[in-house]
Amino acid sequence: MNAATDRLEFAPPPTAGLVRAVILALLAHALLMAALTWGVRWKRNDTIVTAQAELWSALPQQAAPKLVETPPTPKPVAPAVITPPPVTPKLADADIALERDKRLRLKKEQQQAAEKVEQDKRRQPAEQKKLALEKQREQAEKLALDKKKNEQDAKRKEALMAQQDAGKQAALKAQREDNLKRMAALAGSSGAPAASGSALQSSGPSSTYGGRVAAKVKPNIVFTEDLPGNPSAEVEVRAAPDGTIVSRKLLKASGSKPWDDAVLKAIDKTEILPRDTDGRVPAVMVISFRPKD
Repeated sequence: MNAATDRLEFAPPPTAGLVRAVILALLAHALLMAALTWGVRWKRNDTIVTAQAELWSALPQQAAPKLVETPPTPKPVAPAVITPPPVTPKLADADIALERDKRLRLKKEQQQAAEKVEQDKRRQPAEQKKLALEKQREQAEKLALDKKKNEQDAKRKEALMAQQDAGKQAALKAQREDNLKRMAALAGSSGAPAASGSALQSSGPSSTYGGRVAAKVKPNIVFTEDLPGNPSAEVEVRAAPDGTIVSRKLLKASGSKPWDDAVLKAIDKTEILPRDTDGRVPAVMVISFRPKD
């Protein structure tokens, strides 16, 4: 049954107006036959045959019979072939129901496909926005982790550098103390084993030594500001036995940072302190500097 239904679905549609065409053909043939008959009759009735006779004798003679033309034989007309319209077989109720269900199912599938396409179109912007937010969050987390890692690396590096600097300072201090002890031992000093001086015996600088140190340092002070009053900056200076300045530290600020910085820079620039009257250089001394002295 399904094969017959499929074959009928793909059959050519019936020819429209077939009956009307057949009727018109029969009417045209009838008119043609009537016209031919009327033409033959017209020629037979209206044909005039003229004859002339000339009398040669007194004997009567009968005229010849009138010539009668034989009408032409009409050509036989082939009967028109009437093709009956194709008969469409009626489908059973079950086939009609199946066909209707098939069409409804196809229509439903098409509607579902269209709805799915619309849902995908509406869902796409939301998914793209969600992916963009996730990507931004991942980038922010990565930046935070990188920043934290960089800070940790910087702290470790600073701690390592501080440790190295502390180790270098300790090594320099130990080396300096060893040098002082060795030099004191070579000079035959009389200080105690725990003494840190470099002289043969403990004694303070002369009364003029402070002025000699100030005269050595002041030419290196670069300061052009005019300070109110005459503030004093006290600096502790440590020197080696040969006068080389080992370290300096500001003990008392003058209240003017530019003056304090100028004094410390001048001491660094001096590098070597002058010797005292006895030819020695005190290991530790506190020097006071005033801008107007």
